[in-house]
This record gives sequence, C-alpha cells and structure tokens, in this order.
Amino acid sequence: MARVYAKVSSLFSVFRSIPSNTRHQIRLNSTTPKKLFYTEYGDPLKVVNLTEAKLRDPQSNEVVVKLLAAPVNPADINTIQGKYPSKPELPAVPGNEGVGEIVCVGSDVTNLVEGDHVVPLNPNLGTWQTHLVLPKESVLKVSKKLGLVEAATLTVNPCTAFRMLRDFKELKPGDTVIQNGANSACGQNVIQICRSWGIRTVNIIRDRPNITKLKTYLNELGATHVLTEEELRSTEIFKTGTLAKPKLALNCVGGKNALECLRHLQNGSPMVTYGGMSRDPLTIPTSSLIFKDLQFRGFWMTRWSKENATSADRFEMFSELISMMTSNELKGPAYEMVDFQDYQEALINTLTIKGMIGKKYILKFN
Repeated sequence: MARVYAKVSSLFSVFRSIPSNTRHQIRLNSTTPKKLFYTEYGDPLKVVNLTEAKLRDPQSNEVVVKLLAAPVNPADINTIQGKYPSKPELPAVPGNEGVGEIVCVGSDVTNLVEGDHVVPLNPNLGTWQTHLVLPKESVLKVSKKLGLVEAATLTVNPCTAFRMLRDFKELKPGDTVIQNGANSACGQNVIQICRSWGIRTVNIIRDRPNITKLKTYLNELGATHVLTEEELRSTEIFKTGTLAKPKLALNCVGGKNALECLRHLQNGSPMVTYGGMSRDPLTIPTSSLIFKDLQFRGFWMTRWSKENATSADRFEMFSELISMMTSNELKGPAYEMVDFQDYQEALINTLTIKGMIGKKYILKFN
C-alpha cells in the first residue's frame, strides 16, 4: 500500500511540474468534446443531432469554457424551426444561454482564470455543447455563489423582465403592473423583481386542473393577485380601489387575453408585447387610442442586447440582477435538469405548452 501511495504521489508531482498551459492541454485532450448541431431548419426532433466535436487551442485573447448547464428556451426551438427572426448560419449549434467554467485562458487574458464561472454575452454562440472557445469579451464572470440554474438562465428572461419594468414607464413603490402568461419564466421574474422594488402585480394565468397549486406558487414568489382569464373579466379590485389601475401591462399571449388586460390600464399607459403564445393578433379598440391614449410597444431582448453590447446600462443590470439572486430575492424558474445525452427529452417537453409556460428544461453537462 505504501508503494502504491508513493507511486501516485510521484505521478502527481510530475504532473504539477508540467507548465500550466501544458497541463490544461493534457486535460482537454483527455476529454471527448460533444455538441448538438443542425444542418437544416425543421422539426427539432428530426434535425438536431449529437456528434463529437473538435476542441482547438485558445488564441491569445480567448478562453476555453467547459459548459455546466444550458437551458432549452422556446426561442431556441423557434430558431431551429427557422421561425425566429435571428437565424444563425448553418450548420449551427443551438443554444443562447448557459453557464460554464473556465478551463484554459489565452496568454493575453488577465481578467479571467481557470475555475472562474462565466456566462456567454452574445446571442447564437451555440451553448448546447460541452466546450466553447470564445473571445474574452464574449463572456461575463459571475460569482460562484450564484446558483447553477440562476446563472444558466441569467441573460434572457431576468433581463427581459428587468428592461420592460425599467424602460417603458417610470414606476415607483405602490404602483401596479398587470401581466399575462404570469407563470412563464419571464413572468416569474417580473413578479419577483416587482416584489423587490415594492411594485404590486396582477398576474393572469390560464385556468387548469392544478390552478390552486399554481396560484400558491406565484403568491409565494411575491404576486399581489393571481387571476385566471375568466376572473379578470369580472374582477372588482380596480373599481373598488383595492389596487390602483396598472401603469404598465406586459403581454406575451395576445388575443382576447391581452384585450382584457389593456381594459384596466390607466390612461396614457403602455402595453409592452414581448411574445404571442396564443398566436392570436393583438386587437386594439379605437377607443383605447382616442379616449385613453394608450401606448403599444414591443420588446425583443436580442435587439436590446445587440444595441447595448458594451453599455453601462447592460452591466449595471447584470450587477443588480446577480445581487438580487445571491441575496435570494430573485430565484430561477421552475426547472428540470436533463442529462446532455438525453437532449431529446428536453426538446420534446419544451415543444409542448408545458415547456412554453411551465418549467424550464436545462441540459446538464457531466
């Protein structure tokens, strides 16, 4: 036993004596990088395939990132289908979000070191793979205190919620926001951010068999009121003065649902549309424009991120969101981890309504 221990210690000493860059390369070469990819747009279950990948050495300003987790978002599904405005050049690796660990840095990289946790900053980087080689400017270092789910889902839904609450109406504590699709990942972030800022929320959801359980869950997140679409039509909470009329409406459903929400808006207030899950158009009554002077705006996080890639606003937003997350004011969405090799399970579930407005399916890398 003593001889075995001595041999292991000797081998470890030899490994430690090897220059760090060489050690990194030995470790990288001992892994088999893999990726999901597609060569044509179409049904994700048919066009997305798993294959081995090649991992090149980083250039002087690059880092090698080993992915730890990456969510499967509805927008990822739409991108693979060819229905999303942002279309990567084919063949492509899907995935816009994720969190990884730095395993190697280029010679000119001084602000990142091996072991740091980072999230990708740019869209269409292809996070559904075990490793990424990226310019140092394309990643954001995050605290290891940040939960894996929160880090992996940081750059889309929390940021979408934050920007819509910050950019379209000046809100103060005690004001009211109304939103539909409140149990979506973005909706859950809206509830929690508003609670942290002292803003009241009226949250609209579809009726369903487990409605009481869902209402309880959203209330525990900080929702002021949770109503079904039917309950919204008959509610008296605004007429009785229980709540002030909303100064902002957030719409990801469209159709009659959105129409019911805008009926309650204060005069001159905006409705911000960031999705259309019902696939029904947003119909605006003439009276809403003439007599109430309501505003109708759209928001797309991808466009905002491109326009504000290096802005102070973007990094202040990340800082505030991460602070809220590490202090447990803001937690990640309901989720289920799926092993990377079982990726089709995540695709199947995200393709259903359960994945669109229910739990988040997250690929976990071993």
